[in-house]
Amino acid sequence: MSYIFKVSNSLQTEKWMKRIHDMQNTITYNRKNKNIEYIYYQNATNSYPTHTHAVHHTFGIISDGAVCIILNGEKETYRAGQYFYIPPDTPHAIETVEDEMYSMVCVCVPADELEERNSMEAYDIKRLKKLILDTPENALFIKDMAENLCVSPYHMIRQFKTACGLTPHQFQIQCRIRKGQKLLEEGKSVTEAAYATGFCDQSHFDRCFRRIVRLTPSEYRLSVKV
Repeated sequence: MSYIFKVSNSLQTEKWMKRIHDMQNTITYNRKNKNIEYIYYQNATNSYPTHTHAVHHTFGIISDGAVCIILNGEKETYRAGQYFYIPPDTPHAIETVEDEMYSMVCVCVPADELEERNSMEAYDIKRLKKLILDTPENALFIKDMAENLCVSPYHMIRQFKTACGLTPHQFQIQCRIRKGQKLLEEGKSVTEAAYATGFCDQSHFDRCFRRIVRLTPSEYRLSVKV
């Protein structure tokens, strides 16, 4: 069952389209009230590998061009004037359509207390997820995680991926990068952000950051408008 839906053109769509048209940066991040995040894309060609938004609902509108969103293994193309929605903990990827540029705005809204929406997510998995969310910089090894849950590493990875959409390692790297984004927004240097998020060196941080955000840490600092 696809969670993404389409809505016809409206006056609100035209307002968003005009706002994006007026933007100069290719990608601009804007956080409101330290919770709701707006991401503006203008003439972008970025593709994003499979990832999740752990504690956010994501709403998007395409203002120009087209994007292909892969959700739960299903591909669907969205063009100018169409909306999409992605729930928390839902694996998805974004691809360009025939290398065409696109413009869109995404709004990430926090889920209320992680929303008890998935009965498969057992208490221990939730506890492990919260541990990673709170302190992603800490070294957590699969064997240690499994021992804490009194299950085999394979079973633990399968349980976690079923509940959260990513393996524990993928989720931890993603959370480290999310924390790195916040530190850069606060004015920390790239080096400070790298070590504060548990990376052994800045080059590893740069590679992971660019793979997930599709910008270098330095480019991200320049794109942020708080």
